Amino acid sequence: MGMGKGDMKNKELAQMFETIADVLEIQGELVFKVRSYRKAARVLNDLTEDVETLSAEGRLDKVGGIGKATAEKIEEYLKTGKMKRYEEAVGSVPAGLLDMLKIPGMGPKTVALVNQKLKIESIAALAAAAKDGRLAALPGMGAKKVENILHGIELMQKASGRMLLGEAMPIVRGIVEAMKQSGHVAQIEPAGSLRRWKETIGDMDILAAGKEPQKIVETFTKGNWTIEVIASGKTKASIRIGNNFQVDMRVVDAASFGSALQYFTGSKAHNVKLRDIAKAKGLKLNEYGVFKGEKQIAGRTEEEVYKAVGLPWIPPTLREDRGEIEAAQEGKLPRLVQLPDIQGDLHVHSKWSDGHATIEEAALSAEARGYKYIAIADHTDSLRVFGGLSAEEVYKKKEEIEQLRKKIKGIQILCGVEVDIKSDGALDYSDDVLKDLDVVTASIHSGFQQDEAKMTRRILSAMENPYVHIIGHPTGRLLNQREPYALDMDAVLKKAAETGTAMEVNAHYQRLDLSDVACRRAKELGVKIAICTDTHHLENLDLMEYGIAVAQRGWLEKDDVINTWPIKKLQEFLHAKR
Repeated sequence: MGMGKGDMKNKELAQMFETIADVLEIQGELVFKVRSYRKAARVLNDLTEDVETLSAEGRLDKVGGIGKATAEKIEEYLKTGKMKRYEEAVGSVPAGLLDMLKIPGMGPKTVALVNQKLKIESIAALAAAAKDGRLAALPGMGAKKVENILHGIELMQKASGRMLLGEAMPIVRGIVEAMKQSGHVAQIEPAGSLRRWKETIGDMDILAAGKEPQKIVETFTKGNWTIEVIASGKTKASIRIGNNFQVDMRVVDAASFGSALQYFTGSKAHNVKLRDIAKAKGLKLNEYGVFKGEKQIAGRTEEEVYKAVGLPWIPPTLREDRGEIEAAQEGKLPRLVQLPDIQGDLHVHSKWSDGHATIEEAALSAEARGYKYIAIADHTDSLRVFGGLSAEEVYKKKEEIEQLRKKIKGIQILCGVEVDIKSDGALDYSDDVLKDLDVVTASIHSGFQQDEAKMTRRILSAMENPYVHIIGHPTGRLLNQREPYALDMDAVLKKAAETGTAMEVNAHYQRLDLSDVACRRAKELGVKIAICTDTHHLENLDLMEYGIAVAQRGWLEKDDVINTWPIKKLQEFLHAKR
């Protein structure tokens, strides 16, 4: 039997009562109270009749297992769409605890235990404690249970159905590269949200053209990346890859490759607007081309598709219907910042704190990438867990940098720091120390639960400091793991403009913070951006391209980004703050 609309209400209510029971159990409430809610949930789940009908006919309290109090709560929800008891319950525990309950193998008792003993309030913090051994040390835990919890977290994140851009991109690039090597494809490109460099990706799309479509499809489905072939036809196929995600391949005619690429790149909203423009010109635009009557007048390349409807080519990172089509019509598309524009990285950790390389290794690695400067920014005192440095140690590090400057001539090494913004908004180092450093990034690493006013105040007070140049990963988000903390972003950006403080776009694909939308707002307000990798392992210097993608999606141009500037101009900006 299918689920009718009425059944939905039964299930919704059952879920609400389950949640109340979970919260009570986490809070250590009396067993009989917990049980009565669980029983109500079970009864509702098993009901063959629609709870709305029972209510309308006054038969609710006749149902075994539903007492008077429970019936009242059900009536309240059916009448008002709200249940006060449920809202109280949900509001009385950090939201992250309820998220933890969704992890296979995590019951309310375990959630209560990790919350009380380790102050854990999020899945990200739970994963960290599982990895560093704190979890296994708890009473009644142990290696096996920890392993199950980690596995549960993994399963849950996959089930959420969105993959991080930085996980998807290397996979798709690997497939595209191998397909090119096979010799069967004449043209091949990733499409969809991946080509627009969105921060998270659903299914991955690849588009190809070549003389023998069947051979292309076979090469794709038989690749060593395929775990399971979901569907396979003459010109398209879908496969499942190692982490349970789906990759779709389409093979099109060369004559339609450009129009198909345009169509399958999206976004939907961008495409709808483009089709309307075509229509107004008496043309038809679809995945097969641009048509005047029956005749195809464009389709081979994206450039000719856009040109046929009277527009310049629009970069995929802008195609979100956020004004890019209007800008294109007026000849006002931004000249987006590009990876080769970057002159240096201003947020790199070394072995002095929790980085995996020496300062010399980091400098040489940056120089090999063609950078002109690099700022070594290690953690400060209060982050002892991450090897934070005391003020004395910072001066020792500074001496080491001064020695290295004599030795390494091709790149300028800046002595930086990632200073912690403490819960009361104070910085971890005194101004006497900060004033002796070349570049200071201030970041929040704790107290994420504070309310919007407190959080905002913390960042505003950091920006008021004359020695703070950049605010690091300003919203603290971890994609798919931790929500951004509550922040009045507009107030933050206005203060940044007023104080001449730059905002970081943290290029690590788990952060991508500032977001694209906030970058666009920053640009409107004249706030400068630093795109930095927050490197802890040297290969992470290559994550810069993900930061560039965020900046492009936020319409940023070269001059908006301080680490595209030559060192002299950058130093003038850093000194201007005082």
